[in-house]
Amino acid sequence: MSTATSPTVDSRAGKYLTFFLSNEEYGLEILKVSEIIGMQPITRVPRVPEFVRGVINLRGKVIPITDLRVKFDMPIEEGRDEVIIVVQMRGVQTGLVVDRVSEVVAIADHEVEDAPAFGAGIRTEFLLGIGKTGGRVKLLVDIDRVLESTEVAAIELALGSAS
Repeated sequence: MSTATSPTVDSRAGKYLTFFLSNEEYGLEILKVSEIIGMQPITRVPRVPEFVRGVINLRGKVIPITDLRVKFDMPIEEGRDEVIIVVQMRGVQTGLVVDRVSEVVAIADHEVEDAPAFGAGIRTEFLLGIGKTGGRVKLLVDIDRVLESTEVAAIELALGSAS
């Protein structure tokens, strides 16, 4: 008479900071977000992955800046407004460049569906699911899975040389 032996799925309900890349709306778990800052001058660091724009000095701490458009293979639009969302990702404080921040929304578990399988070669493991709230669809991002462990290691190595 044991309880369920199958693994349980963590609830995806919660509060999400929503943001846009082009016309697509995404959501990040609000507990992973440290702050939102305006765009700042970014210092380019050699030999980092292409999606890493460089580093900024945030109140005396050097943090890497990742451009989510580049990471997600989206076209770069010249002259777009940009904002940096500072998050904790795999224990590393980093900034994510997005087009604009929208709002904080509460999403119930029944409003989240699994990300669809698109077939071979299409990677969706960085998605927690698809949120359907307020008449819109939001791609819920698992920030700890956006970067692979080798990419995080490359960023940490670059930070070591940039300090």
